[in-house]
Amino acid sequence: PSPRSCQPNGASEEALRYEIEELKQKDLALDQEIAQLLSEGYNLEELEQHISLLHEYNDIKDAGQMLLGKLAVIQGVTTKELYPKYDLELSD
Repeated sequence: PSPRSCQPNGASEEALRYEIEELKQKDLALDQEIAQLLSEGYNLEELEQHISLLHEYNDIKDAGQMLLGKLAVIQGVTTKELYPKYDLELSD
């Protein structure tokens, strides 16, 4: 059984109320952040494209990290040791 199913009914209701309130606060904060970005001249399409490009970048970076990891195993070195060999920055 989950920890919530073991709690008295009042305690689980209180936990749900607290969780709902937290989600409402997060929603409000996100709405405020979006409003601020829009007031700075960004538009929704531009923001969505930027987010999409960030996801694509992260996917490509993850694939590169996996390849470096496999290459490091094959060569018997650490991934960190491969960075200078391929002119990569550790901050990349």
